[in-house]
Amino acid sequence: MPFIEVSGVSKSFPIKGGTRHVLQNVSLSVEQGEFVAIVGSMGSGKSTLLSLLAGLTTPDAGTIRIGGEPLKGIRRDAAFVFQNYSLLPWLTALENVRLAVGAAFPELSRDQQRSRAQQTLEGVGLGNALARRPGQLSGGMRQRVAIARALATEPQVMFLGEPLGALDALTRESLQGELARLCGEGDGRVTTVMITNSVDEAILLSDRIVPILPGPPATLGTPIEVALPRPRSAALLAHDDEAARVRTHVIATLTAALSGTSRTRKAAAAMRQHEAESSERKATEMTIPAAEEAR
Repeated sequence: MPFIEVSGVSKSFPIKGGTRHVLQNVSLSVEQGEFVAIVGSMGSGKSTLLSLLAGLTTPDAGTIRIGGEPLKGIRRDAAFVFQNYSLLPWLTALENVRLAVGAAFPELSRDQQRSRAQQTLEGVGLGNALARRPGQLSGGMRQRVAIARALATEPQVMFLGEPLGALDALTRESLQGELARLCGEGDGRVTTVMITNSVDEAILLSDRIVPILPGPPATLGTPIEVALPRPRSAALLAHDDEAARVRTHVIATLTAALSGTSRTRKAAAAMRQHEAESSERKATEMTIPAAEEAR
């Protein structure tokens, strides 16, 4: 049985004058210890899907099960890394992580919580920045703190909401390597679902890539296996034939979906225009006889 199982999930939101249908009939399975990347363009529904998986929002239809149990709210054994760091600015890096450890392991003493937080920060290369506040850290360092905070709680499942999307290219590449090392290797790997708009990032980190096919409403395409040995690096993948094949497959899938959506929208617009013109003609046809009768 998959560790995460999504079946027939749909989600919509009320908007002024109607309803915005974001996701429809979405199904997904993630095995325990697997790293799955959901790839798609901005506004395609990736964040909505991740919020549903994390228990931050509830679906309108369908079911989500994690560890064989129906998902009901936020799981205590789950961690979420956001794009915008979400650190408390008045706390040091150490205290930001210790606070999360304390929430996950209240039975530990404060010194034990600090020790675990320090060990995790050192593991992401921030051993010299323990006493710094977020405002004293670079963007890349702040995101390392956010990743350390998630890992320090020893989660069973981790949700990554485009965690590197706000970083410059060089910092992003550096942290991609860190994530590949921390989340993608060894026994007892954390089950991870990440959303991203970077195909190369997905190839570097994941076991499978799932394209999200834009709508509205959006749905998921067929998962694409990433059968590449670990450890991986961006430099090696740039010249790897299998990586090139996966990249081409993902991009072709997304491009075809976008083209189909564009054609559908044009057809719908043409139909609306036709209906409007038809209504206008009918109104004119009804008005002319009435005017002649009045004369």
